[in-house]
Amino acid sequence: EDDANLRQLVERNVILRQAQDDPSIVGDALDGADAIVDAVLGTGRARPIEGALADALDRAAACGAPIYAVDLPTGVGCDTGAVDPHALRADVTIALGCSKVGLHTLPGAEYAGRVDVVDIGLPKDAVDALPTELLNPRWVRDRLPARPSGGNKGTFGRVLVVAGSERYAGAARLASLGALRAGAGLVTLACTERVQQLVAPNASEVPYLPLADRDGAIAAEAAGAVASAVASYDALLIGPGLAQGRGQEAFVRQVLCSLGEGAPPVVIDADGLNNLAKLPRWWERVAARCVLTPHPGEHSRLTRTSIDAIQRDRLSSARDAARGWEQVVVLKGAYTVIASPDGRAGVSPYANPALASAGTGDVLAGAIAGLLAQGLSPFDAACCSVYLHAAAAEGLRADTGDAGMLAGDLLPELPRTVRELKGLS
Repeated sequence: EDDANLRQLVERNVILRQAQDDPSIVGDALDGADAIVDAVLGTGRARPIEGALADALDRAAACGAPIYAVDLPTGVGCDTGAVDPHALRADVTIALGCSKVGLHTLPGAEYAGRVDVVDIGLPKDAVDALPTELLNPRWVRDRLPARPSGGNKGTFGRVLVVAGSERYAGAARLASLGALRAGAGLVTLACTERVQQLVAPNASEVPYLPLADRDGAIAAEAAGAVASAVASYDALLIGPGLAQGRGQEAFVRQVLCSLGEGAPPVVIDADGLNNLAKLPRWWERVAARCVLTPHPGEHSRLTRTSIDAIQRDRLSSARDAARGWEQVVVLKGAYTVIASPDGRAGVSPYANPALASAGTGDVLAGAIAGLLAQGLSPFDAACCSVYLHAAAAEGLRADTGDAGMLAGDLLPELPRTVRELKGLS
């Protein structure tokens, strides 16, 4: 009774009902309600919901009125997106000061509805110091590389893509063109002769570095040719469509372990990651600055952690890996997480089932390499590419819906998305 906020409500003639005394009061209050404001539990919730509160939330969920949550829907975990069985599904969540990680992580994101962030007067310095960024158009636009009118292909960077096998030639094409569509000046594909024959008719803009073939994939002895060529490039991408086997494992190991600290930054994707995972304590043997782009299955193999454990706390899982490996990690999936060794992290605002299609990750890996070659840091290149890739897919989703989008559809959409971002006022 001595609560100051409660006293203000009484002074304003707000009708108060104590559900703790009689749970049926909640049902009576909800009858005919045009809207419900959920302002019960917020960022500090730590224990299961039960008793009168559980009953009240269940009744609110069943009444059918639109629900507006303050900061977080009651029952949604702030940091992980975990949900209590009695959690409310909001139509709109009004996040105070900053959004919350749990609103952009499944399953919590499915309970948040539309998320609107409102200013409550937090000091700008305090907000800027937060280590986690929800990626947005202006954040990305401010980090995109400049495109001087007098530039040439050398100005915009050179990418060496090591990719493809007879079974997965398309991955090499998508990765190479992804780098070009992200603005790289020159992209060379290092691959076998057979992959070149399959890719060249649909990628006439790409020159080739021929590599030795063994059983339809790049041979282990080809590592020397790649290591010799790397110094002429501004970024290296290795992995899309390489296939797996002892030969590919040896090839990936020899290439990555041969790169010194002066080597260009490296994007390791797909079978580059799968083969790397077989090398014990690989992070102690790879000196180059790297961006690793695992989906949860690949992340599980790299970390020796279950997929369920990874998905329960994606942000912490990516952060822990980035710190332990001292490399940038892109944990792909709905609301992709990008983590830096220094503790910073970016979270994509998008979850798009249309991206659940073979080859979209190859385009993303190529885009990251393309921005690396243009001089962005590994963390910024990864964050910007994740956002551009997802935003491009959102544009296509408006036309194609949630299914049927092809990875190749993303390629012309990437530069259009960049143009739209640069046009922001």
